[in-house]
Amino acid sequence: MSVKTIYPRAGLKGEVRVPGDKSISHRSVMFGSIALGTTEITNFLQGADCLSTIHCFQKMGIEIEKKKEGLVVHGRGLYGLSAPKETLNVGNSGTTTRLLSGILAGQGFASVLSGDESLNSRPMGRIMTPLSRMGAHIESVGSNGCAPLKIEPGALHGISYQSPVASAQVKSAILLAGLYADGDTSVTEPALSRNHTELMLGGFGAEIVSVLHEDGSATAGVRPCKQLYGQRILVPGDISSAAYFIAAGLLSQGSELLICNVGINPTRAGILKVCEAMGGDITYVNCRDMGGEPTADILVRFSELRGTTVEGRMIPTLIDEIPIIAVMAACAKGTTVIKDAAELKVKETNRIDTVTENLKAMGCDATPTEDGMIIEGGKKLVGARIRSYLDHRIAMAFAVAGLLAEGETVIEDSQCVDVSYPEFFDTLSSLT
Repeated sequence: MSVKTIYPRAGLKGEVRVPGDKSISHRSVMFGSIALGTTEITNFLQGADCLSTIHCFQKMGIEIEKKKEGLVVHGRGLYGLSAPKETLNVGNSGTTTRLLSGILAGQGFASVLSGDESLNSRPMGRIMTPLSRMGAHIESVGSNGCAPLKIEPGALHGISYQSPVASAQVKSAILLAGLYADGDTSVTEPALSRNHTELMLGGFGAEIVSVLHEDGSATAGVRPCKQLYGQRILVPGDISSAAYFIAAGLLSQGSELLICNVGINPTRAGILKVCEAMGGDITYVNCRDMGGEPTADILVRFSELRGTTVEGRMIPTLIDEIPIIAVMAACAKGTTVIKDAAELKVKETNRIDTVTENLKAMGCDATPTEDGMIIEGGKKLVGARIRSYLDHRIAMAFAVAGLLAEGETVIEDSQCVDVSYPEFFDTLSSLT
């Protein structure tokens, strides 16, 4: 077990360049692999989860070159994947597991997906149900609704699926299977989840339809596809990684940070709306579009934050940022209520429990609820020993909390940040 000790620090200054967006990096390799021709990817995230995606496609015969500036994927078309000779190891990556299941459902060979202990305990029924309805032969090897998943050839049919949750991973798995179906496929969600799949698939040549309904629900559809074609992709910086430095700049007295080249896709940027609702001083600089993804530099300055309510349709746009939002809430004046976020229970850890447990250890009044938490802010945090439970977002959020606490804070299993941001602690230390 590796540990990292964090000491209190104020007056953070400097520029931060965060790694490429994790969601977009995953998709660029997947779509490039099933496209015909070469896909060049710049600013690809070299984190453990995205490397799991690379390794899976290499085992299915895809040549992927690592370059200084990113990757080159030599795609072999929609039906160009080869049967893997062994189990496809997805590591700790839920994105790899769920999206790849949609692709494998349309292949003419059998395969097995399996990951580490944490991954193999996460529910996969949410993708197994719609994929099975499409005609996919997919089963949980342990008969517990979790990986390992065995996927065998089956003729896929287009469906109109009403998803009970707003989940980009569920939506993407269905749309990817829909590329191989015999008719149109659509997914309707109770709220719009991140739309990277729709944007990128459209760029590769798929026929995509997206509709936002008056009641806030959203439908994404795809038509059967004859072929996708290789593209050039410039991956913007990951807003989930930027969130820790946005919070640090807002919370640490005397701080001013410029976080450069951050993707601010509205389906992902709920954290920014929360910061503004809490009174955060945020300025957007150099706004631009990168391959359909809105991008900007984000200037943040120390601010006196106040409590807020985070709920409803906003939740899918910030679900991965709730641990750091909870840290912000602990340092804000007043009460913050987070609700409609039961999805937190099926992340790398049950983040309702892990967040509130660690906030309490640092002296904060934090109460878990069935679908979120209630945080009474304003108390000075105290240093503590933080149990990350190998959850990268818990480790990074509480490293920021450690900057603001009295005394030292020790992050257990700190190596887990390698999943999404291997340079996180070095970047944090560089801010003077």
